[in-house]
Parts: sequence; structure tokens; C-alpha cells
Amino acid sequence: MDWRDDMFRVGIYVNTHGVRGEIKLLPTTDDVERFYKDLPLVLDTGKEPIPVTVSSVKYIKNMVILGFREFTDINAIERYKGCDVLVSREHAIPLEEGEYYVSDLIGCAVAEEDGTPVGELTDVLQTGANDVYVVTTEAGKEVLLPVIPDCVKQVDIENKKVTVYLMPGLV
Repeated sequence: MDWRDDMFRVGIYVNTHGVRGEIKLLPTTDDVERFYKDLPLVLDTGKEPIPVTVSSVKYIKNMVILGFREFTDINAIERYKGCDVLVSREHAIPLEEGEYYVSDLIGCAVAEEDGTPVGELTDVLQTGANDVYVVTTEAGKEVLLPVIPDCVKQVDIENKKVTVYLMPGLV
């Protein structure tokens, strides 16, 4: 099991801010206001993870300015520019009923209500009106399934299964 398995990307460190070790974060989270003082995060360097703790939060335009206890000057943090910033599942935003983390959905087996296999859920597109599940069939074809009650009948994260009704014209 990889250390990233229970981590979620909440942003990308795109630049430094000032000389006291603050960073400009491009948020990749649904809730931009999710950052708070003392929030534990991880800088994903691609090698060793670097745990950090938020010491300050500011919002400027579409960016989040974060300070970390572990970094107090620009020279120490600058080399990690471009890193993903991750949060643990434990500190992730709680889900409402019927909501799922995308990472939990990826890899689910998708089947029709009668058990006929459709394929594997390989991506989730967030369109605005509703999400769309991208399902790759055994033949390598992509099927796009709107996440609406008429189409997605059941999601069983524990058993990695999604039951669907293939509306006419979807396949």
C-alpha cells in the first residue's frame, strides 16, 4: 500500500509569496475555504512526503496563501514549487449521504442491474449539472454514464461495485 492511498490533492503549490516561506496554492478542492490554521498537510515531492502544518491562511483572488510552521523563509520552501499539496482522509471534508470520493470510485466494477458487466469506472467528469462516470469496457470503449438516479442505481464502495441502468442511446 502506497502512502498516497489515503491522501487527497487539495492544491498545487504554484509560487512563493513574500519572503517568510508562504506559498501560493492553486486549489483543486471543491471547497476553497477548507483551509484553516493547524491543518496538517503533506507536500508530495514525488519521493519522500513532507508533512507540514498550516500556520496562516489568506485568500487572494483565486489563490490560497498558506504559511507552514516548518518553513519560515522563501529559500527553504522554494525548491518544492510545483508539488501537489495533499490532505489525509482523516482531515478531508466530510461527505454528505450519496457523495463519494473520486479516488474511492476509480476501479469499481460497473454492472447492469441483472449483473451483466459493463466495465471498470476509470474517471469521473465534473460537469456542473451532474457528474459523469467514465466506464471503460473490456473492449477498451468508453461509456459515459450521467450520475443521475435513473442511470446510477447503487454505489457500493466497500465492495467496489456500481450498479447501473443503461438508458437507451448510452452505449
